[in-house]
Amino acid sequence: MTKNPLNEKLKGYTLILGSGSPRRRKFLEELGLDFKVRPKSVEEIYPEALQGSEISDFLAILKANPFRDELAPNEIVITSDTVVWHNGSSLAKASNPEEARQMLRTMSGNWHEVITSICFTGKEFQKTVHATTQVKFKDFMDEELNYYIEQCKPFDKAGAYGIQEWIGMIGISEIKGSYTNVVGLPTHLFYKTLMELVS
Repeated sequence: MTKNPLNEKLKGYTLILGSGSPRRRKFLEELGLDFKVRPKSVEEIYPEALQGSEISDFLAILKANPFRDELAPNEIVITSDTVVWHNGSSLAKASNPEEARQMLRTMSGNWHEVITSICFTGKEFQKTVHATTQVKFKDFMDEELNYYIEQCKPFDKAGAYGIQEWIGMIGISEIKGSYTNVVGLPTHLFYKTLMELVS
């Protein structure tokens, strides 16, 4: 039976997903990887001067910091962060329906960028990579935004939307780049980088 090439390379290593995100966990499962889930909470604060991928890189590394002193030599922890970047600012998670509505109205009819950074941390190394996807929304009607927010409650997602949800199906007119990156993990980049790290 042919074995998963990455799992074969990871023999002797323990892979740890340092995130509670169900979407990222599902991606690793779908990649056929053996891993443990060990989330740690950090206060996601970054310097105001940072922009775009600098923000997601900084936060992915910040999430890895609590693991640094406790990792065994054969452990690799994966931490990640996604930023929605539009008109020179980061659209973070909405804390209420009105904030979500405002974010989506701002992006309505326009392009925005979704940037996901992945930080790979071992006992003796740390490597951070990121991918950027350009997404264009159609012009939304208020009724569409109200329906989506009431039905899906997208308050745990950067930019107040999930591409895999109803709004993605009806609202995205163009996409340039990785689809999985917008969901929360650029799986092609994750696979490539991890293959290189353990080769």
